[in-house]
Amino acid sequence: MTVNGIKAPFPRAILFDLDGTLIDSAPDITAAVNELLATRQLAPLTVPRVTTMIGNGVPKLVERAFAAAGMPLIGRALEEATRDMAPIYNRHLTYLTRLMPGTRETLAHFHMSGMAMGVVSNKPQVASREILLHFGLTDALGAIVGGDAVSQKKPAPDALLLALERLRIDVENALMVGDSAADVGAARAAGMPVVLVRGGYTQVPVEELGADLICDSLGDLPLALRALRDAA
Repeated sequence: MTVNGIKAPFPRAILFDLDGTLIDSAPDITAAVNELLATRQLAPLTVPRVTTMIGNGVPKLVERAFAAAGMPLIGRALEEATRDMAPIYNRHLTYLTRLMPGTRETLAHFHMSGMAMGVVSNKPQVASREILLHFGLTDALGAIVGGDAVSQKKPAPDALLLALERLRIDVENALMVGDSAADVGAARAAGMPVVLVRGGYTQVPVEELGADLICDSLGDLPLALRALRDAA
């Protein structure tokens, strides 16, 4: 496989981001944020506004939400709000969340072809697994790593490396698929190629994030990888 002119092996494992890549969770996350803000008598935020806050874990989400609502929190106040968010967040996982276009078909394609797959997310581990169970996707996944399963969230490489360890695949034979700068940063830190899918939660155009390959939708990934393999 060749990506950006660099020779790389056709992957034996694909690691997928969750929010904005496999699922559209912004409406549920917004509902959780607004329930938390209401406990402090703060006005609700819109889905587009909260979408800009997604991608770096729940603590950062809470920090950004309170800042946007006009009550910036630091220190103990932020810690307390983050603790309060945990049960609220877990009540808003699958009611409004939907699969991104092509998710089910793409995972089924790679699963049938024998590809090892995992999910690496900054979302908490239990929440990530519950969502994937809800959509019936766990059978195709050999590893699910949430942000609280590692010491450092993406863009650090920790979650990717742990997922590959569980899949028993070397980093040289793996590919990361995501939608944001955090995914690119994590892949680069781990030493693997990265594909970005349009339509996710990045606030920076995907063309500016330095991915090896960009797909218009997740459903385009199988053909894109096949073309790269054939051209190698």
